[in-house]
Amino acid sequence: MRDEKFGRTAARIVETEAYLPEVDAASHAYRGPTPRNRSMYLRRGHAYVYLIYGTWYCLNVTSEREGTGAAVLLRAAEPLEGIARMRRRRRGVRIGDLARGPGRLAAAFGLDRRHDGLDLCSARSELWLASGSPPAAVGESVRIGLSRDSHRVLRFFERNSVFVSGPRGLNG
Repeated sequence: MRDEKFGRTAARIVETEAYLPEVDAASHAYRGPTPRNRSMYLRRGHAYVYLIYGTWYCLNVTSEREGTGAAVLLRAAEPLEGIARMRRRRRGVRIGDLARGPGRLAAAFGLDRRHDGLDLCSARSELWLASGSPPAAVGESVRIGLSRDSHRVLRFFERNSVFVSGPRGLNG
């Protein structure tokens, strides 16, 4: 969820990908801390926001103790609140595509590097995680769009959700 001056945007996370500490060559933390990935080394529950392909921001949630670089990429979400605001940010896009894919999700929420490092578990943060009901059925697959460590089954998604991204062959 994100609280802004003009209201709240909220969505239910329906797809994630995990990036493991130390052994995962696809992880931004694989070669150690850098100015770009420093937020990945914060204690669990912080935002790691980065720019990919020079055009899209991606939101990750740190997942380990402080000093260990690991995170979970939020790949897709089902819009719940502030949908009109999301539509303004993603003009001409149907509701199913507002936050379907990591770049689209960040765009729908208006996220950029200013949100990097925020404590997503703090009541004072403008960007935060909330609890919700678990999905009826969880699917798993390899991660999407990777060339290194692409064999790892570290993508998790809500089965039968129209908001999940990726190729249909991986969403069964």
